[in-house]
Amino acid sequence: MNDSRPLLHGAPLRGDAALLRAVGSFALTAAVINIIVGGGIFRMPSALAAQMGAAAPLALVAGAFAIIPIALCFAAVGSRVQVTGGPYSYLGATFGPFAGFIGGALLWISNFTSSAGVAAALSVQVANLVPAFAPPLPRALLLTLVYAALFALNAFGVKLGARAITTLAALKLTPLFLLAAIGVFFVDWSQVSFAIGDVPSWGALGASMVLVMFAYSGMETALVPSGELNDPARDVPRATMVAILLVVLLYIGLQVVGQGLLDAELAKSGVPVADTAAALWGPGRVLLLVTACISMAGFLMGNLFGTARLVFALGRDGYLPSIFGTVSATHRVPLWALAAHAVLAWSLAIAGNFDALALISGGAICLVYGLVSLAAWRAQSLDLRERGDRPFVLPGGFTVPLLAIAAMTAILTTLTGKEWRAIGIALAVLVVVYSLLKLRRRP
Repeated sequence: MNDSRPLLHGAPLRGDAALLRAVGSFALTAAVINIIVGGGIFRMPSALAAQMGAAAPLALVAGAFAIIPIALCFAAVGSRVQVTGGPYSYLGATFGPFAGFIGGALLWISNFTSSAGVAAALSVQVANLVPAFAPPLPRALLLTLVYAALFALNAFGVKLGARAITTLAALKLTPLFLLAAIGVFFVDWSQVSFAIGDVPSWGALGASMVLVMFAYSGMETALVPSGELNDPARDVPRATMVAILLVVLLYIGLQVVGQGLLDAELAKSGVPVADTAAALWGPGRVLLLVTACISMAGFLMGNLFGTARLVFALGRDGYLPSIFGTVSATHRVPLWALAAHAVLAWSLAIAGNFDALALISGGAICLVYGLVSLAAWRAQSLDLRERGDRPFVLPGGFTVPLLAIAAMTAILTTLTGKEWRAIGIALAVLVVVYSLLKLRRRP
C-alpha cells in the first residue's frame, strides 16, 4: 500500500515513493554477506567441534543443503515482489495481509533478538581487549554508545548507510578469507572428517543445526529494503546466490582450518577463530579479536539498516502505529522505525546474553524461512510480477520450496519449550497490537 500524496518540504514523507533507489547489486551482495557473517562465526567453530567432533564440517555442509534451497526461494520471490518489507511483503502479496503481518512479526522477533545477542557478544569481545568494559555499568555505557553510533550512521541517508555496510564488510571479511585460504595449507587432515560414519549421533547433528542456521541467516534482513534497490529483478537473485556461496565456502574453510590446527583444543576455546589465527601467527589473535568486533558492528549496522525498513513497511500498511511508516524529509530514511528497533535491541542486549538470544532468533528465522518458501511457490504459480520485469524462475516447480520446508521442519523439532515460549509471547504481543489497530480503523 503506497501513499502518492505530494511531498512537503520539512514534513515526514510516506510510502515507498519517498525512498531513494540507491542500492545496487554490489552493495546488496555486501549487505547480505555483512549480515550473515556477524557474531555467530566467532563462536560456532568451537561449539560445532564440541558437538560433532572431527565430523563438525558435515554440519556446515548439511546447513548449506538447507540454506541454498531457501536462498533460491528468496531469489525467486524477491525478484517478483519489489516493495520494501522483504518476507513481510512477500507473504502479504501471495497469501494476504495477515500472513504478511505474521511473517513480518516473526522476522522482527528474530532480528531484534539476534541484534541484542550479537551486541552482548560484542561487549564480551571488547572486554577481552579492554577489561575496563567488563563491569555492568561500563558495559551498559558501551552498548549505549554502539547503538547511538549505529542510529546516527543510518539516520543520515541510505547512501551513507550502504557505504558504511560495504566498508565494514571489506574490513572484516579480508582477514577471515585470508585465514581460511592460508591456514588450509597447514591443516592436519587426520583431525577433519567428511564421513557420515564419523557423526557421533543424528541427535548431535540435529542439535548443531539450530546454531548453523543462525550463523547462515541474514539474507532476509538485507533484502527488506527492496524499495531502495536499483533493479530488484536482477539484483536480488544475483546478490543472494553469490553471497550464500561465498559464506558457505568461508564457514567450511574456517571450521576445517580450526580443527586442523587446534585439534581437541578447538572445542574448549572461547574465541576459536582468534585462537586459530594465533596458531599460525602469534599477533594474529589480537588481529582476529579486533576483526570480531568489526564483524559484529557490521552485523549490527546491517541488521538495523534492514530491519528499520521492515518496521517502516509494517507502519506504512497500518499494522504498527502510522508514525513508523514515515520517512524524514531531509535524508529520506525511516527515523522512527530506526529508533524503535535500536531501542528494543539495546534494552535486550543489556539484559540478555548471546546463547539464549541466538536460539530464540534461530527458531523464529526458521519459521520465516518456511513461510517464505511457500510464498515463492505461490508467487511463481501466480506468475506475480509487480513491475513487469523478468523474474527468476525456480527449477522444478514446488520441488525447491518443498526441500526448504522439510529442512526447516526438521530443525524446528530440536527447539525446547523455552524457545517456543519466548517466540510465542513476543508474537502474541505483536498480534494484540495488530488487532487493536485493526479495530481502531473500523468505522
